[in-house]
Amino acid sequence: MFRKWHISSLWGPMMGSTFRGRHAHFADDYFLKLSCCWFPGNFLFLKVEPCFFASFCSPPRIKDEPDDDGFYASPKEDSKPLKRPREDDDLLVLTHLFKGGGNTVACSNKFLLILQDSKAKKVKSKDKKVPEADKRKKPKKEEEQKWKWWEEERYPEGIKWKFLEHKGPVFAPPYEPLPENVKFYYDGKVMKLSTKAEEVATFFAKMLDHEYTTKEIFRKNFFKDWRKEMTSEEKSTITNLSKCDFTHMSQYFKAQSEARKQMSKEEKQKIKEENERLLKEYGYCVMDNHKERIANFKIEPPGLFRGRGNHPKMGMLKRRIMPEDIIINCSKDSKIPAPPPGHKWKEVRHDNKVTWLVSWTENIQGSIKYIMLNPSSRIKGEKDWQKYETARRLKKCVDKIRNQYREDWKSKEMKVRQRAVALYFIDKLALRAGNEKEEGETADTVGCCSLRVEHIKLHPELDGQEYVVEFDFLGKDSIRYYNKVPVEKRVFKNLQLFMENKQPEDDLFDRLNTSILNKHLQDLMEGLTAKVFRTYNASITLQQQLKELTNPDDNIPAKILSYNRANRAVAILCNHQRAPPKTFEKSMMNLQSKIDAKKEQLADARRELKSAKADAKVRRDEKSKKTVESKKKAVQRIEEQLMKLEVQATDREENKQIALGTSKLNYLDPRISVAWCKKWGIPIEKIYNKTQREKFAWAIDMAEEDYEF
Repeated sequence: MFRKWHISSLWGPMMGSTFRGRHAHFADDYFLKLSCCWFPGNFLFLKVEPCFFASFCSPPRIKDEPDDDGFYASPKEDSKPLKRPREDDDLLVLTHLFKGGGNTVACSNKFLLILQDSKAKKVKSKDKKVPEADKRKKPKKEEEQKWKWWEEERYPEGIKWKFLEHKGPVFAPPYEPLPENVKFYYDGKVMKLSTKAEEVATFFAKMLDHEYTTKEIFRKNFFKDWRKEMTSEEKSTITNLSKCDFTHMSQYFKAQSEARKQMSKEEKQKIKEENERLLKEYGYCVMDNHKERIANFKIEPPGLFRGRGNHPKMGMLKRRIMPEDIIINCSKDSKIPAPPPGHKWKEVRHDNKVTWLVSWTENIQGSIKYIMLNPSSRIKGEKDWQKYETARRLKKCVDKIRNQYREDWKSKEMKVRQRAVALYFIDKLALRAGNEKEEGETADTVGCCSLRVEHIKLHPELDGQEYVVEFDFLGKDSIRYYNKVPVEKRVFKNLQLFMENKQPEDDLFDRLNTSILNKHLQDLMEGLTAKVFRTYNASITLQQQLKELTNPDDNIPAKILSYNRANRAVAILCNHQRAPPKTFEKSMMNLQSKIDAKKEQLADARRELKSAKADAKVRRDEKSKKTVESKKKAVQRIEEQLMKLEVQATDREENKQIALGTSKLNYLDPRISVAWCKKWGIPIEKIYNKTQREKFAWAIDMAEEDYEF
């Protein structure tokens, strides 16, 4: 086998030596023996012979060379062509395998040939970079072909799937009793608890440092449910929660938490592998010949109910869910998941008109819980798409609906007037319709139809504005809604009329309920609900705000700040609030420290630039001009970095009490955001994370930069 190399000189010790060689066209290292060489003119001819060693199991494979370069041709005549043709600047590296090696061959501009002892350090060329083909990088996994379900024909109305098979849920692990050295104290004395009572006690101990355990309603509900799990002897002894000492238990769980943080890589890897095994087995289902990811295949473990806001049931015991509580849904011709040994399912259904896989009823509020498909699934995506298309249909007739309810403000029927004012609030303020609740059954949360007289105050004039309505009530999830809104004069007069001769606890809209309102909405437009109004107003607000706030001359961080401000306007409209994160102050201090350090760096860079300019005026040479340009670029780079940090600080401060995610994921047509990104060259990853990009894959694929909601 002969090969021709451009080279200027070769040293004698190479003759008769054995080398390990690596070349861009060869997949693996190979061994060869240099039999002879000669170099007429500027060419070096090497005769090399394959040479393999006993320490290697098998000779490494050599990729086939093209047969037009004067070398041994591959017997595969129709083999796959190389990714790139051989070029004159290919690099050959030979590792010298005999003692006393370490010779470097002087090379021409085209080649570098390195000879070195196998134990010696690698010699790097300053002038030449190793070709990409030579770099041993792990091959990237090819991305799986995404199923573009939105390009396929949809099923008839009501049919969700034709075939569904899954493995069922993963249950919470059984309770492991505490070690003997972890004590519970009552009234200063050690007390051994029964297993059931101990398990519930650990739920409280784990939350001991949380403010929940200081709330009277939480403590009252916990103690009531805890006593239900006690033995008769324990009940007679433990009569006062204040005398219970959970400190030792709490310290044990803190130590356990710290130990988990200090786990070795091997231990973490073992847990990761177990989670991956569970995901592989239970985290996917087969639906209509497609493998779909399941969102929440693990049943929530028992614990204490927290709720949001001041929920009246906080502290109650969430009981352990057993197989006997579970309803399985799958197709008749699928393999029905097997229950754990010694148990059976409550029921097995074959209902292809619903999208859930597993369901059960939780004990706190009696609501039904489901295991559903991942948000990126076809079923979830179709539902989202349909929701936004319904909101787009509202856009075509919203002016007609608004004119109608304005006319109804003057109706002679009180029922019609109340319905019209309620619809005005749903439209203008994005209020939820509200559902009737049994007294004492759940939190005292209300919506538009269930507002009481005590929830609003009327101000003929307030803060320089006329006809102001002040709202103050608990909305969904016990989140307080507080707002002062100027309204139209006729709405104000109607509210005065609705409040006449009523007590604070009386209904504001006493002739209206959600059923009446929803029926009226269906008459106005098929599929219209209060939620469609919220979706429409949220999406149209985002689109309008993006047009107003986006400055074409801004850089990417500034444009993203504009996007978040538009998103915040929607979150405020929908009352999507949150408590400031516990680490907010600390993170802001850290960010401010970075800003201060960057300002000092900028000041230093500007001084260096000023000095370089002065030096350039004196010297007037090319080197000093280049120095000035380099310093200018450094200043510009630091200015951009500083601006990015300041934008980040502004964004955090403005959003500390606003939850942007809820509206972004549930009320904003994703095609608006995708179109905005494409129009202004913003990477979609800056707006949606990986999970959100999977959820909105349909929108990313179909929306172009000129999309209009």
